[in-house]
Amino acid sequence: MYHGHRLSRNTLIVAAAMLGLSPLAHAANWFELQGISPAKAPLFGVSGFIEPSLYAQSGQEDSLNNQIPHINLISPGFSQSTTANILRARIMFRGNLNKHISYFFGGEFGDNGFTHVRGGYQPGLIDGHFTFSYIPGARIEAGLIRAPSAEGAMQGFMSYNFVLSSTMIGQLMQQPMYNSSNPYKINPNLNAYLINGQQTLGVNAFRYPGIMAFDWFRNGHWEFTYGAMIGMFGTVAAGNQSSSPLYAARLQEAYIFGGKGPFRSDVQAGVWYQHASPELNDTSYSMNRYGVDVQYLQGYMHQWGRQFRFQYMRGTGWISAASAFSSAPGLAAPLTNTQLYPGSQNTANGYMLEGGLFLTKHIEANLRYDYYDRLPNDPAQQRIFKTWAIGLQYHFTPLTKIMAGYYFRTLDVPHQPNPVANSISDAVDNEFAMQAMIAF
Repeated sequence: MYHGHRLSRNTLIVAAAMLGLSPLAHAANWFELQGISPAKAPLFGVSGFIEPSLYAQSGQEDSLNNQIPHINLISPGFSQSTTANILRARIMFRGNLNKHISYFFGGEFGDNGFTHVRGGYQPGLIDGHFTFSYIPGARIEAGLIRAPSAEGAMQGFMSYNFVLSSTMIGQLMQQPMYNSSNPYKINPNLNAYLINGQQTLGVNAFRYPGIMAFDWFRNGHWEFTYGAMIGMFGTVAAGNQSSSPLYAARLQEAYIFGGKGPFRSDVQAGVWYQHASPELNDTSYSMNRYGVDVQYLQGYMHQWGRQFRFQYMRGTGWISAASAFSSAPGLAAPLTNTQLYPGSQNTANGYMLEGGLFLTKHIEANLRYDYYDRLPNDPAQQRIFKTWAIGLQYHFTPLTKIMAGYYFRTLDVPHQPNPVANSISDAVDNEFAMQAMIAF
């Protein structure tokens, strides 16, 4: 999206390396940007970024249990309603072994769901793959891969407009990992497993180990891109949690107005699908995720530059509902444990609308609405999350910016007079979040 915004070649390379991107290709999409290194990249390069973050909520207690629900506490620790941390801190290594083989490895050291394993802090390898470009029309990427999925789950972090992800992305795509060898039992009253949060093995960060074929094809202003992956359901911290492969694929078509790199000007539409068969308690279950998305981006860091995004997704089977409270005397286990609904009859769906406008070259205003309907198939457990978010960003450069956002949140319990659920719903706080994104 660099309409006249002149950046040096070195600046583009640094920006791209920070995100795991390839900045100088004729076309830019997330498969291309995160899959291969620039053609003239050296054998070895190092880069990174940090995201100091601030969060503030009032910390309202529910009226029935006089406890602060998790939705009013800051993850992943759920111990405070107002806090500051380093959400992400990443060191990355990438380069070209020859003109056909590139590599990319990244370590995550921030305080987030990926590094929060078994209730403790555990930094880990978040990216690690080689890409082989020998076969025309089918580049092969192998290792720890950002799996084909929703555009909102494939973006590089520098293109995020809000500190907090939409609820549907957070709950449907940031898949928590559980120890498949633990002897959990189905709770007959809920038809769900109850899993202690201290036993969660971190989230997947949208990535799975596997192998993927992908490529993109230009015809004038048009660009068609595909990615198809087979892998394992698991992470480095969790290991393999399924005896069956994970399958993921995405197809997308774009019309490119101009520009190069991660902020090019285009209109893009995509469709995607993921299937896995996670196991728990010696039983294999089905997990499906699929959706569509459309985005329009034009005029990055120019007055009246603008963007629009729409995403819809649906999930069936293996739906997680995070615990409502931390462990406290007198609270029943279903309130202090994650509820995992594994059956294929379980569903969830959501959508998100987002728009942005550059008021000046450096100041961007953003607005987002996201809607997530969890377990509409089960009236007793159905919850609907709705969030309006307003944001303001100051872009110092394409590499460094400050984001601030205010989130107006509601939680609906549609179908039953449930005193506990209603008391939590009534207590939900709005939230303020602020973050700096800095490359080094």
